[in-house]
Amino acid sequence: MAGMNFLKRAWTVLADAIGHFIVDDGWAMASHVALSGLMALFPFLIFVATVAGFAGEAGLASRVAEILFATWPAGVAGPIAAQVERVLAPNHTNLLTISALVAAYLASNGVEAVRTALNRAYRVVDRRSLLFRRGQSFGFVFVGTAVVLAYAGAGVAAAAVPAFAPYQAMLAYSGIGVTSLLIVVALVAAHVLLPAGRPGWRWLWPGVVATLALWLISGWVFAIYLQRFSNLAATYAGLASVVSVIFFLYVAAVALIFGGEFNAALARVRSDAGPA
Repeated sequence: MAGMNFLKRAWTVLADAIGHFIVDDGWAMASHVALSGLMALFPFLIFVATVAGFAGEAGLASRVAEILFATWPAGVAGPIAAQVERVLAPNHTNLLTISALVAAYLASNGVEAVRTALNRAYRVVDRRSLLFRRGQSFGFVFVGTAVVLAYAGAGVAAAAVPAFAPYQAMLAYSGIGVTSLLIVVALVAAHVLLPAGRPGWRWLWPGVVATLALWLISGWVFAIYLQRFSNLAATYAGLASVVSVIFFLYVAAVALIFGGEFNAALARVRSDAGPA
């Protein structure tokens, strides 16, 4: 009986989350988040390169790009990584301060897109001031820059120490794990800080886990699709690499928004059930 009740409740939550995802224009919001994310990616890397250049470590920017793309399917990361290398060439990283601030602003637009999607998923109206919200988005960009530069710098320093030479392969694999951990931390921070309202922080983990599971599954399926079935070049010609990135980011955005909808559905079920 208990098992049947659990399955019934699980189905109720899942159906509620999917239904509200559709009603809340989740598919359209995912497009918004994906396009904003793509448009924020290069400005973020340019801002990182500028900060690294000011610190006298311009070469760290390329290492940061490797970290960001470590968890992407190779078929998606490969083409865009080549373009990133061109953007981060030494003659492109000596930007003026005003250009760095513009790049940071454009990067913060990606954070704002995630905020809008989560606010809609949690069905809240964000009445916080525009200055607060934009300042918080800048904070995400600045903290993200500091973290990835610190991690990239630590990796470069470790590679330069002879004592670590026998462990370079192990360090490379651990790098993927650290990158995954950074993604988890960023995802949790997005759910906790960005929306104007949400369930208590201890109730956020189901949506976070759902998003991570969907990211893992969709990344694996998408990699197989690109290798065996995709013929994007025949359809989009020179735009094939860009389309593959947008498609990948779109799937990731769907998973992110669904995580918020899943948490909101759980909160509604708990509210209907009353105190335990």
